[in-house]
Amino acid sequence: MSSSTEHLAFPPFPLPPSSHTVYVALSGSRKSKYVVTWALEKFAPEGNVGFKLLHIHPRITSVPTPMGNTIPISEVREDVVTAYRQEILCQSEQVLTPFKKMFEKRKVAVDVLVIESNNVAAAIAEEVTRNPTERLVIGSSSRRFFSRRVDMCSAISALMPNFCTVYVVSKGKLSSVRPGYLDANATSKDDSSGRIDSFISGSSRRTSESTNGTSSACDSPSRSLSLSVRRFQHVSTNARQASARMETNSVGSEVTKCMFMDVSSINKSSMGTKSPSTPGLRNNEERKNLMSSSSSNLGHGNIATHSTASQQAYSMCDNISEQSFTSNQVNLSFEVDKLKAELRHIQEMYAVAQTEIFDASRKLGELNQRRLEEARKLEEIKLKEYEARELAEKEKQNFEKARRDVESMREKVEKEVAQRREAERKAIRDAQEKEKLEGNLGSPQLQYQHFTWEEIVAATSSFSEEMKIGMGACGAVYKCNMHHTTAAVKVLHSPESRLSKEFQQELEILSKIRHPHLVLLLGACPEQGALVYEYMENGNLEDRLFQVNNTPPLPWFKRVRIAWEVAAALVFLHKSKPKPIIHRDLKPANILLDHNLVSKVGDVGLSTMVQVDHLSTKYTIYKQTSPVGTLSYMDPEYQRTGMISSKSDVYSFGIILLQLLTAKPPMALTHFVESAMDSNDGFLKILDQKAGNWPVEETRELTALALCCTELRGKDRPDLKDQVLPALESLKRVAEKARHSISGVYIQPPNHFICPLLKDVMNEPCVAADGYTYDRRAIEEWFEKHDTSPMTISPLNNKNLLPNYTLYTAIMEWRSSLN
Repeated sequence: MSSSTEHLAFPPFPLPPSSHTVYVALSGSRKSKYVVTWALEKFAPEGNVGFKLLHIHPRITSVPTPMGNTIPISEVREDVVTAYRQEILCQSEQVLTPFKKMFEKRKVAVDVLVIESNNVAAAIAEEVTRNPTERLVIGSSSRRFFSRRVDMCSAISALMPNFCTVYVVSKGKLSSVRPGYLDANATSKDDSSGRIDSFISGSSRRTSESTNGTSSACDSPSRSLSLSVRRFQHVSTNARQASARMETNSVGSEVTKCMFMDVSSINKSSMGTKSPSTPGLRNNEERKNLMSSSSSNLGHGNIATHSTASQQAYSMCDNISEQSFTSNQVNLSFEVDKLKAELRHIQEMYAVAQTEIFDASRKLGELNQRRLEEARKLEEIKLKEYEARELAEKEKQNFEKARRDVESMREKVEKEVAQRREAERKAIRDAQEKEKLEGNLGSPQLQYQHFTWEEIVAATSSFSEEMKIGMGACGAVYKCNMHHTTAAVKVLHSPESRLSKEFQQELEILSKIRHPHLVLLLGACPEQGALVYEYMENGNLEDRLFQVNNTPPLPWFKRVRIAWEVAAALVFLHKSKPKPIIHRDLKPANILLDHNLVSKVGDVGLSTMVQVDHLSTKYTIYKQTSPVGTLSYMDPEYQRTGMISSKSDVYSFGIILLQLLTAKPPMALTHFVESAMDSNDGFLKILDQKAGNWPVEETRELTALALCCTELRGKDRPDLKDQVLPALESLKRVAEKARHSISGVYIQPPNHFICPLLKDVMNEPCVAADGYTYDRRAIEEWFEKHDTSPMTISPLNNKNLLPNYTLYTAIMEWRSSLN
């Protein structure tokens, strides 16, 4: 950027304008949008027109410091100055971003240019001259004629080259035009701004005269300067003349007085003896000569000459006295001697005064010289003190920064050491737990109650049709009474399938895991392929949704709770150790309901375990040769590739959510719901109206979550633990409030049912090392970030959790009473 923006040398002939480019000079204020709007409406319709936004930023002379003061750029490193200048210019460009978007919205080519200069008019003129263009648009305000903005418009118009037409815009209207030689017909559109037009036209005329060598802008300061100099010279001359007169009068007053007294005495003595004609004339002539000589001598200001003239006058008086020789000769001599003595005394006093004045002047000069030296030394001392203070401040800042760095590094090291220790302890606990679980899974004796075939036959009345409650893919299900407990027995169809893989898989998984929302395995008869489960009075979820046997419909708030229970069971299976469990056949028919409509997931015969890759956070996918499960609920990615993962159960869960909302078959259900989501009326129509009045916002949120779970690609589906389960928990709280408002009675849970962290009834109570009982999920999340007890804030010896089955049973009974 050129530094000489205040003095521009224009070429003697007009330069050709550039190709269809309009310069728009902006200050960056809110009124600049009027200038941009006018320029777009004026020139954009022409087509093939480009715009360049021009902004002048004041020249950067100093750099601010964190202490609040500024430092000249000459005392700052070049890289710091460059970085600061780039930052300021970027901020200036950001100011023009809203105006640039106005051009981009109209699909008009636009460029932004920020120039650093203290002379706005000169910088704009230099840019227009360097890149010739025939049109420049600037802003003005016609209401304030004597404001600085009008002066700036006049200055810009005065410096513009003749080939450029300057358009002045005020509040979105054209205020005035300074036409160029390429656009001689350009005129002002606003008649109300005649004064500004005449003012700008006068500026243009002055610019033209400046080009011909007769610039009035330069003559005015010269005339003012000449007038000031002449006045100063006149005042100085008068002062010197008055000073000379005052000095002449002060020095020669005494001598003139004495001379006048001497001449008067001589005239008196002469008049007593001489004739009145000749002596009188002679005395007058001598008096004139004497006064003229005295005046000329005193006019030069020389005191020594004055004394010589006085002595000559006294000599003349003596000669005259001797010639006169009157009777008053003695008195005259006495008077003359007296005057001589007084004159000598005055001369001596004047000499002493001259000496004292000279000495005083010399001493004053020495004192002034000493004062200047002391002032210079004081400035040097102050400068050194300032430099020392700045150096001390920098050293203090460096010390503080180093101290903070050391503290931060120490904290990081301590944190890393603590994390490493905690990771080591967690790895040891995980390894021990893994060994324990692997030992339990690898043991030949499975943990379940063994029933004899005779007991099962007797309990089912020899498998009579009256005791038959269902038919599965692998066998029939019968209701029975085993050891005074109502149970359900599933028996395989044929003896060949008794030792099938599905039977062994379900027996192995259900005999070793426990969860409130997984079907409880009471026992088995492996010789005959029979499994004994807890009895679920309300059958499966599919029969209740489609109201088989005229069962009452499920309210919407119970459907939300069932969705949360199924999601919790799936999270438990997917997070099981040492290997996650994938259900693979999740559908409403495999979700059973007890007498309180509490849901439990069953039929895990098709479940499989996947190997965990400890080097990554994702599961290593288990490859299955042939997909298994129900087609409408099967993951499309699993069907296409045969690759199974936890996201396959998420897809099935999404279909179940859509069925809970609509109570419709699963075939093409996703497309049906997506089509209805576009309109509010259509969305309300697809909901199962038998479930009651669905809350619109919460239901729409649940529907969007279900559609997200049914994405075709597994990586696009949400995570059950981190995304789906928290969303369902919030919806479950809304459903609980709705249920209480409908029933009109709310039973306050006992205090020991409330988790100290969740402030709600616990779902899976566990006892921690501090002796307090927490919800398992809440305390595990706490342990991920803390090593202390939530209640006592004391360090814990370990993070082991012991399930509290007694409290869990009490909580389940309390919830059953609510239903």
